[in-house]
Amino acid sequence: MATIKDVARTAGVSYTTVSHVLNQTRPVSADARARVLAAVESLAYVPSALARSLKSKATGSIGLIIPNNTNPYFSEVARGIEDSCYAAGYSVILCNSDDDPAKQRDYLNVLLTKRCDGLIVATLAQTDGELLHKMKVPTVLLDRAPKDMAIDLVAVDNAAGGALAAAHLLSLGRRRIACIGGPQDIAISRERIGGLRQTLLAAGAELPETLLAYADFTSAGGYLAARNLLALSEAPDAIFCCNDLMAIGALRAAAERGIAVPEALAVVGFDDIDLAQFVHPTLTSVAQNTRRLGQLTAECLLQRIATPDRPLQRISIAPELHIRDSTVKP
Repeated sequence: MATIKDVARTAGVSYTTVSHVLNQTRPVSADARARVLAAVESLAYVPSALARSLKSKATGSIGLIIPNNTNPYFSEVARGIEDSCYAAGYSVILCNSDDDPAKQRDYLNVLLTKRCDGLIVATLAQTDGELLHKMKVPTVLLDRAPKDMAIDLVAVDNAAGGALAAAHLLSLGRRRIACIGGPQDIAISRERIGGLRQTLLAAGAELPETLLAYADFTSAGGYLAARNLLALSEAPDAIFCCNDLMAIGALRAAAERGIAVPEALAVVGFDDIDLAQFVHPTLTSVAQNTRRLGQLTAECLLQRIATPDRPLQRISIAPELHIRDSTVKP
């Protein structure tokens, strides 16, 4: 790769003159400027991002760690983050943690080494939060936050989303309502189940343990969990799934058993990913507006980068229920 000294040699000027032309830090004669720009083009010279970052103490990059970008929810949120960061002049470095604390810690160290101007993390262990606090890197958490950690957070009101699903199913006359949650150690799943359960109890219904299953937020996991629920001697007449992928798996399980949706079984998901509108039947889902969630998260981080001492932000987004054919017959 060509260096700034190569450009200076080709243009017949000092390398400080090249620097002034490229960075517009001092007036340079029109002839010298033209020769420098011609040399830059002929040599395909690209200024060193590392050198610039050392001088400006900024890299123009944002680190983003999510559990899995093959999950449409996270890919849609990541796109919202990328669009907003790009518009603000930042590039995004995307890392998948696979919900593995060790892998996440490795990526955090890599991003810190790359001197990212800020970080967005979709899941964070307490010890990792302490690492970020020591490094003083502007950070925003997305969806999940360790207890009592003083870091900006942008999240949907998960309990309210579970309550919306329960109220909708109860209004349809469903009483034997099952639930497929995500991994038991993930707070957002517990919150969604809690919102569902509390609303059922308030209406004189309940969520018995026999109708509560757990999966891994994948379609395959939702399919297996729903298959077990639908095989019960007293099968449910509705299933609330803590994300859309598991709900799509539940629709597959119902179809295999010849159970009509929504006549005999109502199904509700969570996230309202784009795919929810294109499965059959179309999926009723608790919507988070994923692109908007990504945009708000990026804006929160950019504000933190610009004003490091600003007050802590905890942004909670109210969910909406998008009713489709999986609960109401068209």
